[in-house]
Amino acid sequence: MSSLHALVLSCSLKKSPAKSSSELIGRQLLTALADHDVTGELVRVVDHDVRFGVSVDEGDGDEWPAVRKKVLAADILIIATPIWMGQPASVCKLVLERLDAELSEKDAEGRPLVYGKVALVGVVGNEDGAHHVTAEVFQALNDVGFTLPAAGATYWVGEAMGSVDYNESGPKPDTTGTTTKTAAANAAHLARALHGNNYPAS
Repeated sequence: MSSLHALVLSCSLKKSPAKSSSELIGRQLLTALADHDVTGELVRVVDHDVRFGVSVDEGDGDEWPAVRKKVLAADILIIATPIWMGQPASVCKLVLERLDAELSEKDAEGRPLVYGKVALVGVVGNEDGAHHVTAEVFQALNDVGFTLPAAGATYWVGEAMGSVDYNESGPKPDTTGTTTKTAAANAAHLARALHGNNYPAS
């Protein structure tokens, strides 16, 4: 079997090289996936001129088509987002809106192009809301055709009213770390099951 590849879309509001907790949890997922022979890369979305819209190309210098090419080349897509005001970050919502275009993009058998691809979610924040954010992102990804593995999300939230970010909190091997490893293992297993054995056409 050919090797599997994962792509993290980090939905931090901060451009590189600023520290980003969502990038950190995305890279930790890639590290965990590497234990299952999955290669990977990370794209921080705000480093690119991705336009608002719901098409595959909004024109006028829109850089989503280049990001989309990486999405379509990956076996596993990871959305890593911070929580702001109890919601997925605006960058995450922008990404989901752009992925909405995949509902109209079909292969030769009439299936969405992302059928057979697996999705994971990583969430970080300093307030409660990780389950809510995961649910929103899961629903959107599943709507356009991604498959979600069992326990397909990992998250960290700080103390209520706190000010410590995930990238400042120190290792969490027995909590977030364990969940990250489980999510990665299940995603790799599912991606291998779907690789070359896609869903049937409707």
